[in-house]
Amino acid sequence: MKIACIGAGYVGGPTMAMIALKCPEFVVTVLDINEARIAAWNSDELPIYEPGLFEVVKACRGRNLFFSSDAAKHVKEADVVFVSVNTPTKTRGIGAGKAADLSYWESAARMIASVSTSSKIIVEKSTVPVKTAAAIEKVLARNTSNPDVRFEILSNPEFLAEGTAVKDLEAPDRVLVGGKDTPSGQRAISVLRGIYEHWVPCERVISSNLWSAELSKLAANAFLAQRISSINSISALCEETGADVRQVSDAIGMDSRIGSKFLNASVGFGGSCFQKDILNLVYICESQGLSQVAEYWNQVVLMNDWQKTRFVDRVISAMFNTINNKKIAVLGFAFKKDTSDTRETPAIDVCKGLIDDGGLLSIYDPKVREEQVMKDLLTPKFQWDHPKTSETEFNKHLPVSVVGDAYEACKDSHGICVLTEWDEFRGLDYKRVFESMSKPAFVFDGRDLLDHAELRKIGFVVYALGKPLDPFMTRG
Repeated sequence: MKIACIGAGYVGGPTMAMIALKCPEFVVTVLDINEARIAAWNSDELPIYEPGLFEVVKACRGRNLFFSSDAAKHVKEADVVFVSVNTPTKTRGIGAGKAADLSYWESAARMIASVSTSSKIIVEKSTVPVKTAAAIEKVLARNTSNPDVRFEILSNPEFLAEGTAVKDLEAPDRVLVGGKDTPSGQRAISVLRGIYEHWVPCERVISSNLWSAELSKLAANAFLAQRISSINSISALCEETGADVRQVSDAIGMDSRIGSKFLNASVGFGGSCFQKDILNLVYICESQGLSQVAEYWNQVVLMNDWQKTRFVDRVISAMFNTINNKKIAVLGFAFKKDTSDTRETPAIDVCKGLIDDGGLLSIYDPKVREEQVMKDLLTPKFQWDHPKTSETEFNKHLPVSVVGDAYEACKDSHGICVLTEWDEFRGLDYKRVFESMSKPAFVFDGRDLLDHAELRKIGFVVYALGKPLDPFMTRG
């Protein structure tokens, strides 16, 4: 069997690498129009960072795993074609700011139809709105010149968590395959199930109809983000009442009906999916006349935005209501630890808020490159996932330096903002850091990562999100 995947990003690359590892009899080719990205996949410095990913790629690459920009050739030869292209939020026209932009998916479908000389299974791997399969089926049917070529569309949403993607692929909670309840649809489902069942227990590979599978991905991300916004709302109340959000989350997390996952208060959620998928869900609900449902889910996003704004306000108010010309160290820029992904990271909005008040930022992240930080800070909202964004915007000057060492970031700073929960930040010599800073020296822990009592002993003024406020910071 030959498998092709259109899209060599955070989903397509790791997923295909795992399939190649577990199914050595299959030939798997990952495709992308971005030749620099393909070159990186073929090098020793992969375009994305995930623990364990390089080892998986290295074990298969050149044997039954290939990376290529020749999409037409490999799609034509493939039996199964996964499509894992961007589905960003629309920035103009109907649904701008909420609806998913399916132009990349449509382009992929047109290309598949134009080069195919044999029937194929087309697998939706991108996160898409409900009923996308029906639209794509029409595009495929109307752009195929050979009447003997048939396409069977399946929905196979990914449920990976960045930072643990390799583990999630190797031992998934479930694999969902959605298809039509027709003989050809059921045969296609069996083929895709057979691929995954090379290593996933059959009881964890579940089937549904197409629309349930498409909606399940949006609903899963909405539920996860809702939990984060819920505990973040409680973190604000904890600060005002003297409660400790960690103790509250531990208490409610011990309830077996609730569970402890996704109950860590933070400066906000990020990543490529949560906000985009919720806004997509909101738009779908509005389109179906379900205004109350739309408002309910939109509040999850609004709470997330407010949490980031609240954090910036705490920083500014604590530092005597101005950070103009004050150096602020930012520790962490990725949206979570163990990944280089900065898409929708809360650090973007926090940094922009600090810059707007005149702060001079010194940013350190162990896995995020300087050019990515600067691009993120200069890219307009919702434009990050649109590859054709004009590069002219990136020539603007920002009061930002990106450094290669946490101690350098902190030297001569007035305050430290911890925005990503990298383990290395726990192990810093904070006495050394304190001695190098302007006084009073502030720490604003947006991830509840550090030993706040020890920091206060050293002499820091500490703001710990969701914890009783430092007396230095209380009003009045």
